[in-house]
Amino acid sequence: MFKLVSLNLNGIRSATSKGLEAWLDQTRPDCIGVQEVKAQAGDVAGRFEELSGLRGHFHFAEKKGYSGVGLYTRHEPSDVRIGYGSPEFDAEGRYVELRFDTPQRKLSLISCYFPSGSSGEERQQAKFRFLDQIYPHLQQLRQEREFIVTGDVNIAHKEMDLKNWKGNLKNSGFLPEERAWMTRLLGEGGLVDVYRQLQPEATEAAYTWWSNRGQAYAKNVGWRIDYHLATPALAARARSESIYKGEKFSDHAPLTVVYEGLI
Repeated sequence: MFKLVSLNLNGIRSATSKGLEAWLDQTRPDCIGVQEVKAQAGDVAGRFEELSGLRGHFHFAEKKGYSGVGLYTRHEPSDVRIGYGSPEFDAEGRYVELRFDTPQRKLSLISCYFPSGSSGEERQQAKFRFLDQIYPHLQQLRQEREFIVTGDVNIAHKEMDLKNWKGNLKNSGFLPEERAWMTRLLGEGGLVDVYRQLQPEATEAAYTWWSNRGQAYAKNVGWRIDYHLATPALAARARSESIYKGEKFSDHAPLTVVYEGLI
């Protein structure tokens, strides 16, 4: 069994100060994809290269204290890919891919942090540009290898994926264009929303992010915006899922899926 976690840290220093390492020691995942590391290489050196026996591989943003993704793994990858070839978004530290290739198969695990458009129209347009770029990249990758994207996609796909869907119809993260993009990715795009495959009817139990405003966490006024997006052959290996809400390491909850025979 292979335990794979996705978690937006909202700052690696903050998350580790709130007990993340103890939780990793207890749950012992094989790999964890993290987003919003909010650190540079110098900040990670000597402190965060490893967590709970997992070795980290990172894509840092050029801007200090911003974005950044990583993958911590027990297994040594055959290759590490930093960025996906976009000058605009590779500068923001949004994509890291670990390859585990053998003569029998080509497998990638990816941590990806999609832009948020909630700060204004300029960033919403950037988010649309990112969606326009990442879709063909994933399509090309799907022709070449099996993969799982772990990440904060910043899109709630359907009405069941957030508490206050009526009040968010015109807000970033639930815009018709964003939801249509997800529908396309999970349709003709050929990828599988692994959590929904395992839990097709879950509503409030499925939330992975809560605003810091208005006691959203206490009232469970949440959104499901963190995903495992997998090629069908790997999605078929998914056996169980969990969203950990026992402690709050960030404004997101860890999303774990256990796969059979992944690596």
